[in-house]
Amino acid sequence: MERQEISRIAHRDHPVAAPLSDEAVRELLERLLRGRADGRLLDLGCGEAPWLVRALAAHPALRAVGVDTDAEALRTARRTAERLGVARRIGLHHCDAREFTTAEPFDAVLCVGATHAFGGLGPALAAIGPLLAPGGAVLLGESYWEREPAPRARELFGDGLTDLAGTAAAVRDAGWLPVAGHTSSRAELDAYEWAWTGSLADWALDRPPGPEREAALRAADTHREEWLTGYRDGFGFVTLVLRPGS
Repeated sequence: MERQEISRIAHRDHPVAAPLSDEAVRELLERLLRGRADGRLLDLGCGEAPWLVRALAAHPALRAVGVDTDAEALRTARRTAERLGVARRIGLHHCDAREFTTAEPFDAVLCVGATHAFGGLGPALAAIGPLLAPGGAVLLGESYWEREPAPRARELFGDGLTDLAGTAAAVRDAGWLPVAGHTSSRAELDAYEWAWTGSLADWALDRPPGPEREAALRAADTHREEWLTGYRDGFGFVTLVLRPGS
């Protein structure tokens, strides 16, 4: 199975592809779109576009654009938008987020759990800046270490993560200021991981024996072991509403 297919299955039973509760997603969107609900919203790395379709359903004057490299996820996003009656107000682009350009900047930009596509937090914010209209805001979701990670956790995630204070400092150094934020709770982090591994296992157990079933079960088992024995005790996730600081 391809990595993108595994990811689609793993996220099918969770509100978004990030460790955030349904209520947290609602509150963050409301804060991001405050004063911008009749504007344009962009999601870089949108996947099946759960953030976008939710925002469009709640705000009838909003228009949205999603960008992702997963064509099947974008097809699912289109079907969801049609089912919710918001398809006329969404545009979906099958391309690398680093290559996306626009003639008309956006009032709000989402990049939640997708800074890796740009090479990290700093490069992501540098790429987002030219896409944002004056007075606009960004919703950025980023992983961090709550405490010094174990060697296995460092091996899994590399050296790109810092602690929460370091993450906030990196945002400020890049020229942005947090105006709101949500630090994912242990319950949200655990719920996300159980959903990720459980959705894969559930999907596999409904399939006849074969390569796809075995690949999904193997991916679920590997991820669960890495989470429980490698990074659960030190991993954190923060979602920030940002505005340019100058």
